[in-house]
Amino acid sequence: MALQQTSIPLPVGHVIDGYRFERQISMGGFSIVYLATDPRGQPVAIKEYLPQSLARRTVGLVPQVRPEHRAAYNSGMMAFYEEGIALSKLNHPNVVRVLNFLRANDTVYLVMAYERGRTLHEHIRKHPGELSENFVRGVFTRLLSGLREVHASKLLHLDIKPSNIFLRLDATPVLIDFGAARQALQQATGDLRPVYTPGYAAPEQYEKGGEIGPWTDVYAVGASMYACLAAAAPQPADLRLAEDKLVPASQRWAGRYSPQLLDTIDQCLRLDPLARPQSAFSLQRLLVAPYATPLESSP
Repeated sequence: MALQQTSIPLPVGHVIDGYRFERQISMGGFSIVYLATDPRGQPVAIKEYLPQSLARRTVGLVPQVRPEHRAAYNSGMMAFYEEGIALSKLNHPNVVRVLNFLRANDTVYLVMAYERGRTLHEHIRKHPGELSENFVRGVFTRLLSGLREVHASKLLHLDIKPSNIFLRLDATPVLIDFGAARQALQQATGDLRPVYTPGYAAPEQYEKGGEIGPWTDVYAVGASMYACLAAAAPQPADLRLAEDKLVPASQRWAGRYSPQLLDTIDQCLRLDPLARPQSAFSLQRLLVAPYATPLESSP
């Protein structure tokens, strides 16, 4: 279900430090993303910190923040900014590139490289149940190269899902829209709605004080691979903890995909964090292992 937009975007033509805002690209519960041009006239994407649970912009440029939400708003903004600084130090083809930071209008903005293509979510919707094993392995093997770099920098993504995996025109994946700042914001206040995405969030993200780590992102990668085959998210982890109705990939798609791929997905989706591959590297090794080539071809 699409999230209802409760804040107006910045107006077309608005300029901050030489960056001209052209149009809104997307809106989520935590931010608005715009297409903009940099001072040289080159296209960039700019993400504006604007958590809907804490702030609204119904008029003008400055978000309206209620006094009781100010501390949490500032805490989330700091986490958003610090995460951007950390990402700006990464230069990997499979991780979104942060180019600059802007501070204005009582909020912050991350300037990112603009990519042409579409999300994996959009690709799945266009080709439901038609994705080949070669396609799935190719996308996620490359994505895990980027995730390894993220984890090596002591960062976690915490919101991996098909809509946060961008496919360039040549189908190479880019990991976008990190969720660590949202996690920090959730920890700052008990008033907020959970920031994880049902179906892709690991069980430990539902638990107060749950121990999150690389294995948490591994669960989400497995859920995203499952979604590639099912054209839908798997059963949410909190519901699985109560009554696990998730049909294992090794049963649901036996004969259509290699046993190795299906078993790898099932390993990622284990509810016990210690039973999953413990790192992006471990998971990547499973995906690049030899396997019997299936007959399907990717769209």
